[in-house]
Amino acid sequence: MARPSPPRLLSSFLGDHLAFSARPLLRSASPGNRRVAYQATRTLCNLVDILFNRRSSDDTPENNPRRLRPGKVSPRLNVPHHIQKPPYVNSRQRPGVSNGPEIHDEKGIECMRASGKLAAQVLKFAGTLVKPGIATDEIDKAVHQMIIDNGAYPSPLGYCGYPKSVCTSVNECICHGIPDSRPLEDGDIINIDVTVYLNGYHGDTSATFLCGDVDDEAKKLVQVTKECLDKAISICAPGVEIKRIGRTIQDHADKFKFGVVRHFVGHGVGKVFHAEPVVLHFRNNEWGRMMLNQTFTIGMI
Repeated sequence: MARPSPPRLLSSFLGDHLAFSARPLLRSASPGNRRVAYQATRTLCNLVDILFNRRSSDDTPENNPRRLRPGKVSPRLNVPHHIQKPPYVNSRQRPGVSNGPEIHDEKGIECMRASGKLAAQVLKFAGTLVKPGIATDEIDKAVHQMIIDNGAYPSPLGYCGYPKSVCTSVNECICHGIPDSRPLEDGDIINIDVTVYLNGYHGDTSATFLCGDVDDEAKKLVQVTKECLDKAISICAPGVEIKRIGRTIQDHADKFKFGVVRHFVGHGVGKVFHAEPVVLHFRNNEWGRMMLNQTFTIGMI
């Protein structure tokens, strides 16, 4: 979420490699053509091809001395052989968004609760590490160790070639930033996105943390974003139109003159990392209703 002019959260990067896409993520869908909105996400890799915005023309080192710069990315960490890995690990096929929503049976619900609980515990631990001077790579190593110690696999690791076990997105990096050697600075804000694969199910969660003495504008941004997420969660129930999530979020953001980033979406999650439904965070006319025993993310960042 960001102010329309100038936005605080404007650009996103993938380590040393920038990837931009001028194609729209979603198109309008009607009840008779409900899957049109998902075509782009099925043909592109979520973490590589479609998750990055263009940089602002005035967002240069000269105009913004504190602009985020990628550091050095360390080698990929190992996962013990006995830990169950998702199908995309070491696969030559690029994972896409699965066709149709996943509806869990009783066992599936139990497994989703377990993976979600572990993800929440890992995220809480990661937040305690946020302080000036710590490198995001150190956070990644600590998160990686906690996940494998609990018999789970860090879902981002190896997904479309992603080299780390967690996403750490600092300041103007909107989401899916790669942990690297850059130390956090006093006044930074950092989103930590944790997903674990436990007993064949992905648990996905994230939160934004304050590093040291953060200015009032950034604090307000984080607070309002969290309020938007809480309000969106509160309206979720079987039969509710999915588009109400976007309306709820944008209605609250508008009260504080914040905008909503349109390039990134929530998604179904379960046995597969990314599934239908695609959840837009702004007002929209997309078709679809929430279903009993369905799980999905609301990706407020």
